[in-house]
This record gives sequence, structure tokens and C-alpha cells, in this order.
Amino acid sequence: MTTVIQKLREETGAGVMDCKRALEEAGGDFNLAKQLIEKQGLVKAAKKAERATGAGLLEAYVHNGRVGVLLELRSETDFVAHSEPVKALAHNLALHVAAMAPETVDDLLKQPYARDEAKTVEEVIKGTIAIVGENLKVARFSRYQI
Repeated sequence: MTTVIQKLREETGAGVMDCKRALEEAGGDFNLAKQLIEKQGLVKAAKKAERATGAGLLEAYVHNGRVGVLLELRSETDFVAHSEPVKALAHNLALHVAAMAPETVDDLLKQPYARDEAKTVEEVIKGTIAIVGENLKVARFSRYQI
């Protein structure tokens, strides 16, 4: 059971006790437990949505010297802004903007996520919010193409 909890924790970023509870609630079904944790993450993210995002980071990405993206991802604290999950999210969002060319932040949030089309970009952001415990927002981005 410990290895299943560990695998669930690695895939979802949830805490050990959350993984254990989800597995118990799902009757040992790994996929159902994963869905339960993701659903809980969305609930946690919704509770944090109104918090101010006074810190953040910029992510720059250039693809083959032809497409460039500069993305501003805001967080509540500088500590979280420079954490690995947030850095990875910012990079992946910049890649997504380069590939999918959304016009506005609202368009971006509604798009199917390029790396997992079963989720929207907004759901991916909420998943990271559940992991880091702070509100995250894409403030703006610019995409350039030659």
C-alpha cells in the first residue's frame, strides 16, 4: 500500500495523508483516488482564487528563433514564485502559448492544454495551486512570430 500511496503522491503532488484518504475512499482503486485528489485540488484552488498575487516571475521561451513568448505568472509570495512547481508551470505555459497562439489570457485559460488535452489550461493552473497552496494567475503574455 505504501508504494501505491507514494505513486499517487508523485503523480498528484498531494500530501501523504490526502493520498491515503483518497485510496481508502476509492476502495483501493488508483485511478478513482487520483480523480478524487484532482477534484479536491480544484476545490482548494477555488478557495484561494480571491487572494492577492503580489509576487511572481517572468518566463521567456523562444522556439527555433521564429516564435517567442514572454509570460508573467503571478503568485502570492516570492518564495512560491521561485519554487520548482511554479517554475515548471510557467515554462509549460510559455510552451503552450508558443504552440497554441491564444489571443488573450481568457482564451489561454479556456484552451485544452497542449500536453494533456483532457484538461484545460485553467485546470492545470488549479492543479499547481493545489500543490503549492497559493493563488496563481497568468497576468499577461506576449507572443511574437516571424
